[in-house]
Amino acid sequence: MRQTLGRSIGACALLLAGCVIATSAAAQSGGEGLSPTLAAIKGRHTVHLGYRESSPPFSFLDQANRPIGYSLELCQAVVEDISVAVDDPDLKIEYVKVTSDDRIPAVVQGKIDLECGSTTANAERAKQVAFSPLMFVAGTKLMVSKDSTIAAPKDLQGKTVVVTKGTTNEQAMHGLDKKLNLGLKIVTAGDHEQSYQMLVDGKVDAFATDDILLYGLIARHKSQDKFKVTGDYLSYDPYGIMFRKGEPQLKEIVEGTFRRLGTNHDLVPLYNKWFVSRLPTGERMNVAISPQLEDAFKALDDSDGVSN
Repeated sequence: MRQTLGRSIGACALLLAGCVIATSAAAQSGGEGLSPTLAAIKGRHTVHLGYRESSPPFSFLDQANRPIGYSLELCQAVVEDISVAVDDPDLKIEYVKVTSDDRIPAVVQGKIDLECGSTTANAERAKQVAFSPLMFVAGTKLMVSKDSTIAAPKDLQGKTVVVTKGTTNEQAMHGLDKKLNLGLKIVTAGDHEQSYQMLVDGKVDAFATDDILLYGLIARHKSQDKFKVTGDYLSYDPYGIMFRKGEPQLKEIVEGTFRRLGTNHDLVPLYNKWFVSRLPTGERMNVAISPQLEDAFKALDDSDGVSN
């Protein structure tokens, strides 16, 4: 399984890189020679960051209902470099709530400039949006009650599974149902918190989403004694920050931010802050960085003498 996971993660990383490289060189217009997104940011003196309410530790709300998280901190680093590019040291950030269902339209329609959540980069989505370099790799798993006998796909025969609408996990479960003829009843909820609540209320037998998000919800609700994450990976999902496609200037800034963080060796400490250390909301994930993700971060190091 470990070898299979490694090969799949490697393939995902290559796909993610392809998604970034595939960004079109067209649409290079806008005030003062800036691309459309950068020109709009400069004009309003504000960057619009899309955030998720219940995707810990990537993007979620603290006790004061302020957006925080790993993805948001990466986006804030990108904003620092955008500030330099548009020559506006006082650039402000406005946070805009998005869901799994409306996040891609929000990017495409210009409602947000960067989407800072837990979004899988794949070839289908790359037809509409662009992605940053790899920031995490997850995969679909199942959350079930502690006393559940569900441990493998075959155990789902005739069961009811909730997925969050608009996620790759929804596609994965429909694919699994068709492949194994499980007779699943697949229901959707508007966000991860609502999906979790359906499991809590006993309305479904399992909640399927990325494993790291399941661990995050269990930690956030301190429900380790009630629920568990089970089974093999049902999909492999490389995460990236979304932004508008067809803007080479913006693409260069986003990639440059990741290279800067990689060269300064900031990415692993940032990861540990959100996945290993205690979160500002009190819980602790205790998810060590995978060797595959650590290698991906090392590949971003532009230091002299570093072989990529």
